[in-house]
Amino acid sequence: MKENRNLEIFSSAPIRKAVALQIIPAVASQMITLLYNLADTYFVGMLDAPHETAAITVVYPSFLMLTAISNLFGVGGASAIARALGTKDEEGARRISAISIWGGILCALLFSCIFFCLEEPVLRLCGATADTYEIARGYAAWVVILGGPFTILNTLLANLVRAEGGASQAAFGVSFGGVLNIILDPLFVLPQFLDQGAVGAGAATAISNAAATVYFLVYLSRRKGSTYLNLSPANLKFISQYWRPILIIGFPSALQYALTVVATAAQAKFVSQYPTEAVAALGIVKKLDQLPLYFSIGVSNGLLPLLAYNHAAGNHDRREKAFHLGCLVSLAFAVLCLICYELFAGFLVSLFIQDDLTVQYGAAFLRCMVTAMPMMALCYPMIIQFQAMGQARASLVCSILRKGVLDIPFLFLMDALFPLYGCMWVQPIVDTISLVVAIQFYRNIRRNTLAAGT
Repeated sequence: MKENRNLEIFSSAPIRKAVALQIIPAVASQMITLLYNLADTYFVGMLDAPHETAAITVVYPSFLMLTAISNLFGVGGASAIARALGTKDEEGARRISAISIWGGILCALLFSCIFFCLEEPVLRLCGATADTYEIARGYAAWVVILGGPFTILNTLLANLVRAEGGASQAAFGVSFGGVLNIILDPLFVLPQFLDQGAVGAGAATAISNAAATVYFLVYLSRRKGSTYLNLSPANLKFISQYWRPILIIGFPSALQYALTVVATAAQAKFVSQYPTEAVAALGIVKKLDQLPLYFSIGVSNGLLPLLAYNHAAGNHDRREKAFHLGCLVSLAFAVLCLICYELFAGFLVSLFIQDDLTVQYGAAFLRCMVTAMPMMALCYPMIIQFQAMGQARASLVCSILRKGVLDIPFLFLMDALFPLYGCMWVQPIVDTISLVVAIQFYRNIRRNTLAAGT
């Protein structure tokens, strides 16, 4: 069947072709996702109202938590599926897919309910003020409470489709939702149309993610019998057999995003003691900072099934060559972004808002934060390789180092030493430390693999 031909990409296609066929669609879908995230900030920024932009910044940590839940089952499930297919365990792949999808659905609904009950303290904790709370609450109602389950399922299903060689189909589904979001944003946000401001941007995001989820469900329905993915509840009886390989790899990825929520919220909280323009500037910079980040995530997501399949099949030379090529692509793009951002920081921030003070803060923030890009560009593929190989300990340690464990102590230290601007140097410091640790793990694992004669 077609999916078996897709698996030939993993097993026998030339390395450059296999890597390109995997990462190009994955990167493309990430770029579309980035564009629709930027669209929220861009069209809201056209209102020249810093408190509207700041409200989106306040909700961003909660929105990131949706990605954490998605990765728990999406990355964990994708790795387990690809490794099962690498050992020719097709029935196991089907069972893993069903358990991953239903696990994602349950956690999505649970998270939305919890946020609904705790939204005020959560938003206050993330930096909501009297100026931004009501707007942030309206935006969160759409993107987290109503749209959260669709955001989770959209990303989860894309990861699972990619795991069986359907990189192009996964990219189309994610891109479809992203393009729809970009189309809907001006309609909902701008005063000449529905004039809903930041709340309208949230509605556009929720609708687009719901549409993308429907696409994937239709895809699975139409491919029934010729795909390894399914939603059959009958497979849930095997949960005791398969929950461990899913969660042991998905947990470090989910934890990294969960800790990103904590670190991002902490950074926003530190910055919230300064003028509202500084909070708005941070929100814009975090969007611009996402270009190399999303590119590296796209490269890593594309590599995951290719690396996992070949690891399970015992083809370690092919896995290493694919990994090295992916790292080279990710690093080259990050260095290009670093150069451009340093040169054109003020201009790039001014594309999102015309408030002079916000642009001034944003340019300074951006020039600090982009120095983390080269390290980040290598950290993500490195962590993904650990996940593909089932190396849970290495993946967990590197994930928590990147976000959470070091961020908050460094925030206190750097803000005390260099008020406001010191916060922006935390990520470059943390990513440097994380990369050093990841390289050491990689060397040890590689040495052990060679010593085992594989």
